[in-house]
Amino acid sequence: MLFMVIEHFKQGDAAPVGLRFRQNGRMLPPGLAYHASWIDAEGARCFQLMEAADAGLLNEWVRCWSDLIEFEIVPVVTSSEFWSR
Repeated sequence: MLFMVIEHFKQGDAAPVGLRFRQNGRMLPPGLAYHASWIDAEGARCFQLMEAADAGLLNEWVRCWSDLIEFEIVPVVTSSEFWSR
């Protein structure tokens, strides 16, 4: 399953997130795959495309970051998959 993860940096501050990322990487549990990410022009949010067979893996990953980030997780499908239904 694909997931669009929208990260809202607490207090709009990306610096602590960047520091932890440089120190520890993404801290993904086995089975959760990162595909790509984008940060809004203001630096207050990050959008990540993730993939996992088990949505519960996202909860495990979120626990590593929830002190710095508020998460919105949306299950998504590709446009071609949606329109072929």
